[in-house]
Amino acid sequence: MIKRILILDKNHPFIIYKLRKEKLICDENYFDPVEIIMKNIFLYDGIILRSRLKIDKKFMNKAINLKFIARVGSGMENIDKDYALKKGITLISSPEGNKDSVAEHAIAMLLCMMNNVIRTHQEIKIGKWNRESNIGKEIMGKTIGIIGYGNTGKAFAKKLSGFETTTLCYDILPKIGDNYAKQVDMEKIFIESDIISLHVPYTKGTKGMVNEKFIKNFCKPFYLVNTSRGECVLTEHLVNALKNGKIYGACLDVLEYEKSSFEDFFNHRNLSKNFFYLIDSDKVILTPHIAGWTKESRYKMAKIIVNKIIFLKKKFHYH
Repeated sequence: MIKRILILDKNHPFIIYKLRKEKLICDENYFDPVEIIMKNIFLYDGIILRSRLKIDKKFMNKAINLKFIARVGSGMENIDKDYALKKGITLISSPEGNKDSVAEHAIAMLLCMMNNVIRTHQEIKIGKWNRESNIGKEIMGKTIGIIGYGNTGKAFAKKLSGFETTTLCYDILPKIGDNYAKQVDMEKIFIESDIISLHVPYTKGTKGMVNEKFIKNFCKPFYLVNTSRGECVLTEHLVNALKNGKIYGACLDVLEYEKSSFEDFFNHRNLSKNFFYLIDSDKVILTPHIAGWTKESRYKMAKIIVNKIIFLKKKFHYH
């Protein structure tokens, strides 16, 4: 039976409102470190979080009554998933909730990059009116390679359909291409792509996947969009490719330097010269991990999480 839930990150208020209407006890703890939380975690049947804490074996061994871990978002890299499943703990996430937000943000960044929107805005503010040196490029007619064709990859491809692109996708799962993207092998992605957009989870296989070897495999220079996880791209290798023209431009909502909580990084790491290249280069657009974070997506993710918890509650009740 599910009765008591601990909420470890601030989220949309709908979560607490709806769960309390379901007669569930919802305790909130947004600031205590994990060592303090572990002292009383045995009291709880479920936890809801985003990325503030790492839920590892030690934590779960203390959480002797834990029946579910719900992450408001898509990636689950702050949770030891294998151990949770071994312990019979159900894992819940809400990747369906922010797929459209991520897709729109990826397109917004790409349009700004290819049409020099940010650079020309800054130039006009200081009195420069440079038309000829800021000729843009159209998305129409380009070949776009989507790596990772889950919720956000599919949403990105669907929204691209109005741009009259050739859209290819690669995924480790077979037969998930659709009317919006043709599933191909990586060789075809390397040969044909003008634009690459990453929509992969963070795993051992995707960590550092965009590296020197990966970049050299492309037959043409390309634009890179990353709205997945920062550590999927090796910044030093990206910077080298931007300098030598192998990559035309990079749209980065996520950075290798982020903390695991994704909340900040400026005060917690010694940032390299490569980071300062990114912030100074007009070949780069940076945003602070907000692609999936809109007013609409916050509510949609909250609603999805709540519905999944209520479904699980009923399942435990009947069993």
